[in-house]
Amino acid sequence: MTDSMTTKRYTSPDPELDSYYGDLAAKDLQPLWELGEMFTSEPKAAAVPHRWRAADLHELAGRAGDLVPIERGGDRRVIGLANPGLGGAPFIAPSLWAGVQFLLPGELAPPHRHTAAALRFILGGRGAYTVVDGDSIPMTPGDLVLTPGWTVHEHHNPGDEPMVWLDVLDLPLVIGLEALFFEQRPGNPVQQCPARSASEMFYGQSAGLVPVGNQTPAFDGPSSPLTVYRWADTDAALDALLEATSAGEGTVRFRDPTRARDVMPTLRCEMTRMRAGATGCTQQQTGSQVGTVLNGSGRVQLAEHNFDLKAGDVFVVPSWVPWRLSADTQLDVFVTSDAPVLEALALFRRDQVEASR
Repeated sequence: MTDSMTTKRYTSPDPELDSYYGDLAAKDLQPLWELGEMFTSEPKAAAVPHRWRAADLHELAGRAGDLVPIERGGDRRVIGLANPGLGGAPFIAPSLWAGVQFLLPGELAPPHRHTAAALRFILGGRGAYTVVDGDSIPMTPGDLVLTPGWTVHEHHNPGDEPMVWLDVLDLPLVIGLEALFFEQRPGNPVQQCPARSASEMFYGQSAGLVPVGNQTPAFDGPSSPLTVYRWADTDAALDALLEATSAGEGTVRFRDPTRARDVMPTLRCEMTRMRAGATGCTQQQTGSQVGTVLNGSGRVQLAEHNFDLKAGDVFVVPSWVPWRLSADTQLDVFVTSDAPVLEALALFRRDQVEASR
């Protein structure tokens, strides 16, 4: 076998040292003393701040509906959001994949499963439902639906209007760890969907009530056993928070109702509401964040970039980039991040740069 010489070769004006560098590269070795650019004083994000307009996503999705039936689209019709700073990689951030999924009336996205964890944040439409490990979950705008890793899931739209939602997965992280498994599952379409999923009936009670006793379903997974968080509950919690604090903004975090932890081990989910005219605090944190607007209009400032925001717009906040929200009308923004991963590795850091007003 011959040496590939694909390792970066460093050079030196000193002929003897230059020859030595050539010998290192030939053996796939590198001199640490030449790698000082890796050790930066603060995180250097490869991803760049960006915003995708809902109008563009809907227009292109409409064309996809005509051109790409579910079968041709690999069983899912999803428009992925590719960060311009990642050199063509199909990811919104180095650790997160995000896309907008459209399901037309009468369509079925057949069952499959993968080790990458996923969430669905419902943006529009009514009448569709998803099935997670046999549990049918009706979907309405503002709902957060979880699909933990390796759960079998499928989507149905027996209604008469298109459904649209934001998908966020930890796919790049799982691929980077070389731990991705995927498989199609036999189809056994669920034709009926109850008004409430089983996970809601067991774990979706108010005031943090959880079931005990022999009738409680066996559960010991790494993710929340509650797989849907309803917008009506989130809306009420945000209203109560703003009323209690008289603040210009309030944020709630989605949690596992049975344990004090995030809904999934790799994804944190939060919802922020801002009063009309309010400007939030400027903050920055390690890791990547993806935001989408459910209701209202305003702006997001990402370092030196300023983007207008409307319902359905999606934006990305790269690691350690200062950012803040401003509201023209009442503004509801859903944000997911990889913060649980960084916290588990003792790498999470968050700073408030400037107070809200």
